[in-house]
Parts: sequence; C-alpha cells; structure tokens
Amino acid sequence: MKKFLVIITLILSVKSLSAQSYAIGHIQITYNDPARQNRAIQTEIYYPAAAAGESVPVASGTFPVISYGHGFVMVWSAYQNIWEALVPAGYIVAFPRTEGSVSPVHAEFGADLAFLITKIQSEGAQNTSSLFYNHVGSTSAVMGHSMGGGSSFLAAENNTSITTMITMAAANTNPPSIAAAQNITIPSLVIAGQNDCVAPPAQHQVPMYDSLNSSCKAYVEILGGGHCYFAESNFNCSFGEGTCTPNPTISRAEQQDVAQDFSLMWLNFYLKNDCAAWSAFQDSLASSNRVNTQMSCAIASPVISAIGNQLNSTAAATYQWLLNGNPIPGEVNQSITPAQNGMYEVVVTYNGSPCPDTSNQINWVMTGAAEINSFEWNLFPVPADDQLNLIAANSGLCTIVISDMTGRIINQQEINVISGQSVAVSTNALTDGLYQIQMTDKTTAQTAMKLFNVLHR
Repeated sequence: MKKFLVIITLILSVKSLSAQSYAIGHIQITYNDPARQNRAIQTEIYYPAAAAGESVPVASGTFPVISYGHGFVMVWSAYQNIWEALVPAGYIVAFPRTEGSVSPVHAEFGADLAFLITKIQSEGAQNTSSLFYNHVGSTSAVMGHSMGGGSSFLAAENNTSITTMITMAAANTNPPSIAAAQNITIPSLVIAGQNDCVAPPAQHQVPMYDSLNSSCKAYVEILGGGHCYFAESNFNCSFGEGTCTPNPTISRAEQQDVAQDFSLMWLNFYLKNDCAAWSAFQDSLASSNRVNTQMSCAIASPVISAIGNQLNSTAAATYQWLLNGNPIPGEVNQSITPAQNGMYEVVVTYNGSPCPDTSNQINWVMTGAAEINSFEWNLFPVPADDQLNLIAANSGLCTIVISDMTGRIINQQEINVISGQSVAVSTNALTDGLYQIQMTDKTTAQTAMKLFNVLHR
C-alpha cells in the first residue's frame, strides 16, 4: 500500500465544492417493504430545507438520496456529524433504525439500506402527497459505518440501481461482505482508520477493497484513525474500542474532517457530475499527509494512434473527434478516416464518469487527393532509449517524420530500407515522452503512422 508524500500542502474547502448551503429539515417515516412481508423500517430522514425544522418543506430543487447504516448496537443519532456534513451540501440522508439489537440480521439490514433508496426515489417521482415529491434526484449512494458499512456491501451486491457506495470502518458481516464485494461493480470508496482495533483494516476493509469489481474504487486509510471516531461519541462503540489496542492517535474532529472531505468530493462527482470535485479528490489522494491510499479506476486519458488510413482511439464510452480544435459532425465512433489535413484529437467520456477527457493530437498529412495508403512496418524497442529500429515489408527510399504530440516536427530524414532488415533511427536527442512517427514510401506514396515513447535509462 503506497503512502503518498507531501510536496505541497493542499488545503481543500469542501464547502467550496457545493454551490449552496441548505438548512436541515427532519422527518421520521416508517416504510413497509411488501417484498419482505411488509417489513417495517422506521427511518430518520434529514433533508435540504429552506428553513430548519421538523417536517418543513424541502428546499427547491432535486437532491440525491443516501441511505446510511449504523454500527453494531449503535443508534442513528450517533451520526449527527454525517447529516450535518451532507445535508447542507444538498443530499437527502436516510437512517434506518432497524437491526439495533445484540443479534442483528445483517442480510436484512443490507436489504433495508437498498430498499430505502428505491422507496424514497419512488416517493419523489410518484407520490404527490409525499414531502419529497419532485425533490428526489436519480442518483443515489449507500453508506455505512462498522456493521452498517459491511451491510452496505450486501445492499450494493448485484444492485446497479445504486450509483455509488462509501463505507467507513466497514466490518465483515454474515453473509460475508468480503464475498459480496466480488459482485459489486458500482464505484466504491472504502474509508478505514489505521488504528482501528475493532475491525482492523487488514482483516476487514482491505480484503473488501481488494475483492471489489468496481469500475472505479479507492481506499483511504486515515493515519492514526480509530473505529468509533467516524461517529459522534457513543457508549457502546467506545466501550468496545476501549478493550483493544492500538488506540486512535488523532482527535475525533480530525478523523471526521478527513472522512467528510473525501466523502463529499466523491459524492459530488458521482452524484452531481461535479468534475472539479473529481480533480480535487485525485489531488488529495496524491498530496494529503493525512492518509494512506490506493485507487484503481477505468478512467484514463485516451490515446489515439494511426493504423493504415484510420485514426483509432483507446476504448471509452463516448467519442467526439475534433479537427483543428473543432468538432467534426457525425464523427462519434472509436475510429475515424481523416478526409483532410490537420490536427486530429478525440474527446471521450468513460462509464462511471460524466467528465470529458481529451486525447493526444496527431498531425495528419494527406499524400494524395483522397487518402493515406498504408504499408506494413514495425518499430522496436518500445519504449526507445537512444535509438529506434524500423523494419518495413517493402524495400526502397522512405521519408520518416518524427513529431511530438503537439504536431511539432522534430526530425525529418530520408532512409533506404531493405525488406525485413532493421534500420536504426537515433532518438538520443529526444526527451522522455510520447511521439508519433510517419513513414512514407517515396515510390508508392504509401504512408503509415505509429506512436512510440522514449525513456532514457
């Protein structure tokens, strides 16, 4: 597990990521789940309001819904820090009061967490008499602490209607959260306390994180953090933590500050399409001195390369090709056949990310009136050090042009190639980085481009 060193102290104001701060409204509702013999789920709901109070009107607008699971023998009121952080930022937060005994049924608790999201969204869309009618957004999150964190895995298992999951000091449940993680594909953030002696990360959160099949997952371990500090002071949790070691070495306020910062950035990105929040989250992972982190996401900058008479992009969810910085109408596929000279690039989005990302550029030069033809050739080694070797299927005089990714020509020369034999081209003067090379057969005017990178050892 990598601990990132601090280069520059980064102070993030999570509140700045939220466009508006809302007052907190509250209502208690008991819902019944018809799929489980009308199981009663007493629920405390905190929501954005124009003015604070009980059963006051919801603020204007629509808001994502979050269900939050409590810890073992803990109560919803221990999580005042959670609703006070999330509701003003524009989230509806529901706390089920079920499974609070000394013999909880984890599977039922997980089902409660998933049901509340579906139910509140349904109320918002269909029930004209509901307080939440026309105020519930289409995105959602399941969250939880300790037992509630482990049960969140059970709620999210095979449930793609939930947008994302965040857990805090998640404890392995029965059935196992670690096994359920293998069936979870939604983006997931696992937060742990380094000094958690109740549900130690090595036996609980780390195996859960490792088992996740999420399209994007991150692990944040708060240095010196404990198990109970994710919530407000609670006798039952504190009693359990007092029987083991190590103890937390930071304050409750410090631990909650870290957890809330990372949670809000993650939620603002996945539930509100806030691209600035995603950049802030990544910056925090890389520069914060308060955490150990891991992240594995299928979100990477796209790369385009020339193959024959086409430009191809690495895989993404959506594509829009640009020529000289302008969108090309109708060119929304992974590949494009250039029709004219110019600088080509592609803007993509990925599944699980609403934020566009732009590829490298390729300066496409036509060799005839219609299109670039291609011929077979290869290059090695990649990455190159001081030289690049070219092997062509044809023999004859060829022109090679090496450009950087802005299209600036760095080297242009003519070489004689013999079919099947390698020809060396010096890359000693190139700095480390990505380049494109174009080879043109001067006899046939056949041309092809390839990408290569330089890494001096």
